[in-house]
Amino acid sequence: MIFGLFGRKRARMAPVNALLERIVGASREPALYLQGGVPDNFEGRFEALTLHLFLVLRRLRDLPAPAADVSQDLIDASFAYLELGFRQGGISDVAVPKRMKKIGRSFYGRLGGYEEALAESEPAALAEALVRNIAASIDAAALAHHVRAAAAVLATRSLDDILAANPLFPSFADSFKA
Repeated sequence: MIFGLFGRKRARMAPVNALLERIVGASREPALYLQGGVPDNFEGRFEALTLHLFLVLRRLRDLPAPAADVSQDLIDASFAYLELGFRQGGISDVAVPKRMKKIGRSFYGRLGGYEEALAESEPAALAEALVRNIAASIDAAALAHHVRAAAAVLATRSLDDILAANPLFPSFADSFKA
């Protein structure tokens, strides 16, 4: 009986894990770091991942059920991925929960900040939020343009499209093509 429960959860998580894999891949696009100026270190990769997760979670929020369940599963999978990264990086079992708590605060703070910035009528608000969260050295205008282009693509996608789309986002270079 109990093994059947694990099998159902694994089957339910398979598309979510595949989605997370595509989000991670998009957040590691070299152009984000080379042309966009995102620092290529743990913090920069976390920021790029958070930004791409934000875009997907934002779209899932606007879709009908079961999108909310997929959204929660995606957040859970993302935090499990980050925790595994800490453990593989040699962080002790005692320190991991403290780091995860800090990451959680940062993650949710950024989600709120990006949502607020995208809702602003002033286009510079998103660029300012990106500089505040990522680094002063980024090409904020280019990254903001990329975020808006990715949000526009996602806005046209259904839940099934999001779960199946590959690539999920326009590439950094493609986001400038009109």
